[in-house]
Amino acid sequence: MSALRDRAYETLKRRIVEVELRPGERLVERDLAAELDVSRIPLREALHLLAAEGLVVIVPNRGALVSPLTPADVRDLFDVRESLEVLAARLAAGRAGADDLARLRGCLDRARDAVRRGDRRGIVTANAEFHAEIVEAAGNALLGTLMRPLDAQLRRLFLLTSERDPARQCTEHEELYTAIAGGDADRAAACALRHVADGREPTLALAGRWAADIDPVEVTRTRRRRTEPSAAGRRPEDPAASPGLR
Repeated sequence: MSALRDRAYETLKRRIVEVELRPGERLVERDLAAELDVSRIPLREALHLLAAEGLVVIVPNRGALVSPLTPADVRDLFDVRESLEVLAARLAAGRAGADDLARLRGCLDRARDAVRRGDRRGIVTANAEFHAEIVEAAGNALLGTLMRPLDAQLRRLFLLTSERDPARQCTEHEELYTAIAGGDADRAAACALRHVADGREPTLALAGRWAADIDPVEVTRTRRRRTEPSAAGRRPEDPAASPGLR
């Protein structure tokens, strides 16, 4: 059973992160079970795992949908990024070793190559790996634990915003790399903050367009359930009250 659940989980996660399944899209169990060649039990288990990562929302009597990325969701992500990624850059500048710098350089080279080829997914993958490698180079286990659940959300966000100028993003990453490689913690933190802040408004503008394609009633109901605990202290959208749905 766990093998079927894991296969369904990995397939659906990939499709959500790569935006084959769009934000706010309904996930019909019957159709997915047939498509993935699994029964509904492992499929439901997979959906609950994805809900725990914030990639799926489960609504009682309505089923599941891909977590929408509303302007409020995007603001939340950027608020967290401005804190944690700046900290990661500052720490990495003081702790990155030769191997860390080599991996960061590899990410930059792959991103530049993808830009030349016009490979949108390649750009997103390389950029996401660059940010993940900075967290790794920071050498702080707790920071890594905090950032890891955001990885899939950020990869999805990067893909949805890939129409932003990729050459400019590469330049910003190069500046950040130079600061880290030079051991300049203050400059690295400033570069990271500027990089995240510069992406906030363009991404929020795009989020407004995505929100127009999502049922506003469904999203409103879902957001209320996600933020208001029931009288029993459980979140109504998850009958099992499993932690970490958001």
